[in-house]
Amino acid sequence: MNNTNYNCTFTVKNTPQEVSDNICKVNEWWGNAEGSTTKLNDEFIYRVGTTWVAFRITEMTTGKRIVWQVTDCELPWLKDHKEWKGTKVVFDISPVKDGTQLSMTHEGLTPQVECYENCKIGWNHYAGNSLKNLITTGKGILEKPKEKQ
Repeated sequence: MNNTNYNCTFTVKNTPQEVSDNICKVNEWWGNAEGSTTKLNDEFIYRVGTTWVAFRITEMTTGKRIVWQVTDCELPWLKDHKEWKGTKVVFDISPVKDGTQLSMTHEGLTPQVECYENCKIGWNHYAGNSLKNLITTGKGILEKPKEKQ
């Protein structure tokens, strides 16, 4: 059985510093974040309706790595409302020949968990499209993606 964590990787022409700076602009690529999202130990809550996820930034090395630890959550559309609690969202940033590579991994979001398919659709959109677009054009894509039926 595949227990690989969700991952989204892309390369942009921007600098590692620009990539880091844009990751921290959560409201511009994911939306609905309350709190501070820019430095080590900052805490924020992502909220949509009755769904919310609380994060703490546990690692912040600008231009290299940012880690968000999920400290609590309420995912009422799942059997386990706390499915994301204890997981981590890791942004690894590396300079490459043609610019900067960003690899976003949601550690703990594997095919075995209930929300994997719909959360994969969401992360593909918000990390793979919206964040990438924010980095490259200055504008995220905040429309909600269609969930798997």
